[in-house]
Amino acid sequence: MENISFNEAQQQVDNWIKKYGVRYFNELTNLGILVEEVGELSRIMVRKYGEQSFKAGEESKQLADEMADILWVLICLANQTGVDLSVAFKKNMEKKTQRDANRHHQNNKLK
Repeated sequence: MENISFNEAQQQVDNWIKKYGVRYFNELTNLGILVEEVGELSRIMVRKYGEQSFKAGEESKQLADEMADILWVLICLANQTGVDLSVAFKKNMEKKTQRDANRHHQNNKLK
């Protein structure tokens, strides 16, 4: 499978919505769906990496699929609100780099 950019992903989601989804759910509905999807990811993570165990039939849940569900809804929200994720991500990386250039290296808890 080929790698795609944020811009390509945003366009693919928009095309899919227009072809199959009729229209975007409203922003608040998508926010609720995003929270649901994060909860599903959390459920898998605490069972796979934490102390809880899977219930019968839950083992087949895929971490990557849940992450992709989160990304899908986040892209929907970006499209709906006019956010270019490529630009936003670049700015966010610059902010983190400037703010945290030395912070984590000086954190004794990480050594």
